[in-house]
Amino acid sequence: MKTLFFLGHPAHYHLFKNTIKNLRDQGVSVDIVIKTKDILVDLLDSAGEPYTNLLPNGRKDGKFGIINGVIRKERALYRYCKINRPDLMIGVSAEIAHVGKILGIPSMNATEDDFHIVKQFGRITYPFTDHILSPLACDNGKWNYKTVSYPGYQKLAYLHPNQFRPDRNVVNNYLNPDRPFFILRLAKLSAYHDNGIEGFGNTMAKQFIEYLSTKGEVYITSERELPAEFEQYKLRINPLDIHHLLYFAKMFVGDSQSMAVESAVLGTPSIRFSSFTGRIGVLEELENKYQLTKGVHPKNPDELFSKTEEMLCDVTSKEKHQEQRASMLRENIDVTAFFTWLILNYPGSLNILKKEPDYHYTFLEPHLPDVA
Repeated sequence: MKTLFFLGHPAHYHLFKNTIKNLRDQGVSVDIVIKTKDILVDLLDSAGEPYTNLLPNGRKDGKFGIINGVIRKERALYRYCKINRPDLMIGVSAEIAHVGKILGIPSMNATEDDFHIVKQFGRITYPFTDHILSPLACDNGKWNYKTVSYPGYQKLAYLHPNQFRPDRNVVNNYLNPDRPFFILRLAKLSAYHDNGIEGFGNTMAKQFIEYLSTKGEVYITSERELPAEFEQYKLRINPLDIHHLLYFAKMFVGDSQSMAVESAVLGTPSIRFSSFTGRIGVLEELENKYQLTKGVHPKNPDELFSKTEEMLCDVTSKEKHQEQRASMLRENIDVTAFFTWLILNYPGSLNILKKEPDYHYTFLEPHLPDVA
């Protein structure tokens, strides 16, 4: 079997990296194609992972920049697939759906966002892709009939205890994990689905940093260019180490939905400050079913400070979140193990899931290993 993984974002690397390793260990040929986005190239280079960059100069922001980028990527991917001819394409990508349909190559698109959140992506992707891989908490609307659902979250593909063990020694390379520290994430909010979405503006971020600095050390990880006054807080680490720091942090706060989910499945108290609050199925489940994250709308900035203060005043907050994490893990699967099985046995695996809808619970792992 020859497979192709299209990685268009750093999160996609984390999502598929362990599945790719497992497939290669089983003798499956895996090609990786990417576009330049944020720290994606740095992640792949740090991991020594070979890849082909279809869009080395990236794309411009805005509607026309996105459209132009899609056209250029599709041309490059079409040429690549004509030469290398994969048997199956996997990613989070309209391009693999379109090129796959033209060349008769099956495609799987993984998503963790409800259709109403990513309507533009869904409209140009879901009619053409063969399969949509989504958590049970995700609603793909009229495309649910194409959906292969599973009990879990994308972030468990790399942060499930079977796949990741937090290491205090890694954190020691950068800071003292015994002293309280906070991670603040500032997203760029320039993706197509971020239109009209608000989060931390620089003024609000400054006020919150000043407040949080009285409680411990503040470290910023940012997609966007930071004002000079924020540079002293910038987190300078190997990007592959971020999840070790996230686990040992006292709290995560940010306007990134992805890092909010990561914090939640790691059992780190988290608050997301975004107008996506209350709108995303996966985060609503993590907040309301497992109490692993809290959302605050930017229209209520005072609530951000009050919720943060409330969480910090609870000296058992971290322990409570770890208990809730254990509860969540008892009910959700090792997503990498499921993806690996699904691809290795494709298309027969789909027939098994049709006959046995609960088969994915085969990949349930209820036990937590010790922290490294």
